[in-house]
Formats: sequence, structure tokens, C-alpha cells
Amino acid sequence: MPGPSACTCRRGPHGFRVGEGRNQAAARAIDAGAELLVFLDVDCLPGPALLAGYRAAAHAHPEALLAGAVTYLASVQRPEQAADLPFLTRPHRARPALPPGETRAATASEYNLFWSLSFAVTPATWYRIGGFHPGYEGYGAEDTDLAWTARANDVEMRWVGGADAYHQWHPVSSPPWQHLDAILRNGGTFAERWGTWPMGGWLEAFAAAGAIERRGEGWVRVG
Repeated sequence: MPGPSACTCRRGPHGFRVGEGRNQAAARAIDAGAELLVFLDVDCLPGPALLAGYRAAAHAHPEALLAGAVTYLASVQRPEQAADLPFLTRPHRARPALPPGETRAATASEYNLFWSLSFAVTPATWYRIGGFHPGYEGYGAEDTDLAWTARANDVEMRWVGGADAYHQWHPVSSPPWQHLDAILRNGGTFAERWGTWPMGGWLEAFAAAGAIERRGEGWVRVG
């Protein structure tokens, strides 16, 4: 991985290189002596126990990819201080939510539920995974790719109770029309690497709206 002086992740021709930016940030943290890497998206707030929860889980399971729960805040929920956050906790129902202090190994299929907006890993395990694949630009698929790479390298993923993050509200669309081209491009990259397309629900929604269609093993824009 590049050292601190090389941490200059430039925007690619198709958008931000999110995974490569995280790779370079990890390299800087490791170079500075970090014993644990904690990743949090810019639109997420760390709960008051997030760091302690990840530290405890890493101490017990240093070779695991650690994933804490995420609460998606509603538009009217505007916490002003960290002490307000626990009262707003409502982990997303798509993923397991454990009591504080508990962890559970993910099943093979649950690697599909990994979200890179909040996770932690020791430097040794980060190197074992190899970081994010640099071939993704713009929105989508880089986090699923990381999880599948971890699984392919026999890295256990564990759900971590109590390491709560809070995604701040902002306008979104479902499916995310503003990211259609990025989803097709990054989905194709993922399919080339893994033999299957990610983000199937969104692809089906785009297809139902007449924006894309299946051609052979891939998806393309129509109209």
C-alpha cells in the first residue's frame, strides 16, 4: 500500500474512487501506528460506544472483519450531541442487531449484507483481505466486493453489538436514479470478478421502469 506521501487519490473519469481513497487512508493510519482501523462514511455519526465496541470485538476476534449496526435517522431527527444518539437507536432491519457486548459470526450468505459505511478491522486482517479493489469508480459494489474478497480469503465477518453508527438523513431516491450509470459500470466490474451481478433489487427496479434490460449475462441502458 502507498505511504503517507502518496495519499493523493484523485477523482477518476467516472467519479470518486471511494475504495482507493479508503485504501490510502488505511495506509496512512497504519503508517502512523494504528492498531485498529475504523471506517465511517462522511454522512454517518459515531455512537458514543462505537469505538469501545469495535475495540472490544477486535480484542476478542482480531482476525475478523467487524460490522456494527447502523441506524438511518429520519428527516426530523437532528441530534445536537452524542448523548442524544442512543435514544434514536433503531438498527436497520436488513441486518442482525445484537445486544451491546455481543458478537456473532456471519453466515456465508450474510457477507452480502456488509456495508462499508461502518466497519472495523485490524491492520493484519486488512492486509490479509488486501483492501478495496481499485477498479470501482463512483457509486456501488465496492463494499460487497470487499466482503466477498474477505470470504474468499477465509476471513470471518462478525456482527458487533453496541458499535452503533447513525446515518444522517439526506434526500435519496429508490432506486437511486442518479447512480444508474455507476451501478451498471461497477456492477459489470463486479460480475467480471465474481461471475454474478450485485445490487439485484435495484437492477430489477430499473428494468421494471424500462431504463435497462438484460442482454446475455449483462445489463445495458435502453432508450
